[in-house]
Amino acid sequence: MKIEVKKRAIVIIIDGVGVGELPDADKYGDIGSDTLGNLSRETGGLNLPNLEKLGLGCIHPITGVKCVDNPLASYGKLAETSPGKDSTTGHWELGGLVLDKPFPTYPDGFPEEILKAFTKETGLKVLGNYAASGTEIIKELGEEHVKTGKPIIYTSADSVFQIAAHDDVIPLERLYEICQISRDILRDEHAVARVIARPFVGKNKDDFVRTRYRKDFSLKPTGETLLRKLHKTQIPTVAIGKINDLYAYDGISESLQTKTNAEGMQALSESLYKYESGFIMANLVDFDMLWGHRNDKEGFKRELEEFDAWLGGFLKKLDKNDILIVTSDHGNDPTTPGTDHSREYVPILVVGERISNGVNIGIRKSFADCQASLAEYFSVEKTPWGESFLQLIYH
Repeated sequence: MKIEVKKRAIVIIIDGVGVGELPDADKYGDIGSDTLGNLSRETGGLNLPNLEKLGLGCIHPITGVKCVDNPLASYGKLAETSPGKDSTTGHWELGGLVLDKPFPTYPDGFPEEILKAFTKETGLKVLGNYAASGTEIIKELGEEHVKTGKPIIYTSADSVFQIAAHDDVIPLERLYEICQISRDILRDEHAVARVIARPFVGKNKDDFVRTRYRKDFSLKPTGETLLRKLHKTQIPTVAIGKINDLYAYDGISESLQTKTNAEGMQALSESLYKYESGFIMANLVDFDMLWGHRNDKEGFKRELEEFDAWLGGFLKKLDKNDILIVTSDHGNDPTTPGTDHSREYVPILVVGERISNGVNIGIRKSFADCQASLAEYFSVEKTPWGESFLQLIYH
């Protein structure tokens, strides 16, 4: 009798961790961006012993992280095929969906037709309507918002329509309702990747602070993804962090909501005990959200070193048939003048007892190669995009 082998794959996306500009970085204003390279040089080096053992230093020059002999993982880097550099685009391509055009962005604010529709459907006039840092705009407009009750609308270099509101002015459930109305308005040519609720609290501009109850209202993927294909074949799919938001609940068996890296890492550890087989996909958001977007080099460095320390223990918990992939969705270089994502290659490390040590899988043409390899591992049909590298490393 044939014994069925339980298969489990874990993908950890360390959000915003790039390894050097892509060839088309000039089109995005990102020449010179190199998240890990620049960060490591400007902070005196990174102490990442576990990632070093896996082969991170063999992917790209990183001060403090050497290229070891016979790394424990196979390694390489992924290029993004889709236009853009936002989280949704990167995650969708990792899942096997390549876009032919970028999501719309609004560096000069949203057009009048959108604001008129917003006011008509919600009964609310707005403040803001320009590109801004989320922490700064509540300082700039928070007190006026409290006085007038008008929600703060803003965007960024990403394809996002963000709505900030004080909990005492627009209660959380009402804010979510307004976001859903906005999601319904923003379609066709104005179909932004995400509408984001940004609740905040505080008495005045000096102590306004965003709460943990951010919520994303994302577009549903426009084509097949690995998650959807696995879900159709009843292979469990577990989403940790903002994965569920970015895929709009599509193809996901269970979602574990986490708001910080610490919560995400705890959920990952617990998931190994709860799910003996299937696909676990996690996003660790703090690198991007807290440090990259705020150009906080020391915070970014500290977060990477804390992740590395946790990773050492996590690796010991893997079963013999597990595959673990550590990768990213875009860059977010905290050493550059801007605070937006950067168009970069992302690292990929693949480790497990059945994964060969030290195989350089090279520069992959698409993030979707990750999906194609996992589809082959789980014996499901891949999406039309991506080329599997599984045969190079799996035994």
